[in-house]
Amino acid sequence: MGRQSISLTDPNDNWLQEKVAAKEYASKSELVNDLIRQERKRQESIALLRLELIKGEESGYSKKTKDEILALAKSGLK
Repeated sequence: MGRQSISLTDPNDNWLQEKVAAKEYASKSELVNDLIRQERKRQESIALLRLELIKGEESGYSKKTKDEILALAKSGLK
């Protein structure tokens, strides 16, 4: 496991200390690692959404009515 030394602003350090003091996390390191995991997951979701948006834009216009599109979306089909 990599070891890093980082500097934090006072508000950020206080926030980390509060979370650890409230027993939400065992240590600042655990909290920072959790925040990084969450951000990585968020970025992954954004990347997948972007790919789907590009795919949708590239597929062109649909000849389906809005009711047909809504029915397909509700059924989970593409």
